[in-house]
Amino acid sequence: MPSDDEVVQTAAEAAEGVIFARFKQSAVKDFDVTVTFEDGILDVDVYLNVPDARDEEDQVAEDAALAARSAVDDLFAETDG
Repeated sequence: MPSDDEVVQTAAEAAEGVIFARFKQSAVKDFDVTVTFEDGILDVDVYLNVPDARDEEDQVAEDAALAARSAVDDLFAETDG
């Protein structure tokens, strides 16, 4: 069973990976990935501010949150199997 810290770190890294795969770091004015894992419940919130890509911000933030959840699912699958 992964530790709570490992779950949070895995989710945050996955979310950041999606953000910076889609946007150059210099294009991102601000971002915040907030991950909590308490009592077996994962909560991921992604805020993204990319002035030149306002149309894409919401979709990339959603994709980043989904990637975070998927990475945590994979983490638990690795430890269960």
